[in-house]
Amino acid sequence: MSTMGEDLREQVRNRYAKAALTVAEAGVDADRCGGGCGATVLDDAGAPLGAGRYEPDQTADLPAEAVRASLGCGNPLAVAELREGERVLDLGSGGGIDVLLSAKRVGAIGFAYGLDITDEMLELARRNAAEAGAANVDFIKGHIEDIPLPDAAVDVVISNCVINLSVDKPAVLAQMFRVLTPGGRIGISDVVAEDRLSAADRADRGSYGGCIAGALSRAEYLAGLAQAGFVDAEVTFTHEVAPGMHAPIIRASKPVPVG
Repeated sequence: MSTMGEDLREQVRNRYAKAALTVAEAGVDADRCGGGCGATVLDDAGAPLGAGRYEPDQTADLPAEAVRASLGCGNPLAVAELREGERVLDLGSGGGIDVLLSAKRVGAIGFAYGLDITDEMLELARRNAAEAGAANVDFIKGHIEDIPLPDAAVDVVISNCVINLSVDKPAVLAQMFRVLTPGGRIGISDVVAEDRLSAADRADRGSYGGCIAGALSRAEYLAGLAQAGFVDAEVTFTHEVAPGMHAPIIRASKPVPVG
């Protein structure tokens, strides 16, 4: 990886470490989570990023710190349509909100993994899982460009506003494909640019660590999914997070070998 790539990765790691520490230290009375992409549960529910993207009844029985640490741009569970007994991997799991929600959806015979690069977020997520009494979860440290799971380990990969932060997105897409079982699927929330916007246009609209400058265009995303081997890919814009930048529903499947 280039020096610039390493610098960007460290900026992202530091940003989310700060977010985790702020949540952990401030508790439920803090005004903001701070340091991440999105708003917190105390912000306007209509905000383009943050915990407001979830319905209140989805998060009502989760630990408050798991909700406060939500820095995403969507609700990947609504995209992935999880079923009982499935194995799920959340890339960039943060404080654990999507892992805990996934664990509830797949039930005791299913399992939910959370992958994160940040020690502080992993500590927060594990504490939230213990508070929630979630036994069918595991939070592991690693890079989304090099997922520390074996081939065909999960049925579904989800992620919430994290892939745009990667400095090697083709590697992320290839790793998602690798860890999925044949017939497995992805349900992703991310930030994606309209095709008319150049890389410079995207950088003008926000920072890399703020989930804007590093976003792919819709055409780039679809091409990347196809290159990785996915089929039936779709990138459907939902709400705008900056001019010409959207938080879409991203779906695709890993084909089942014929014969």
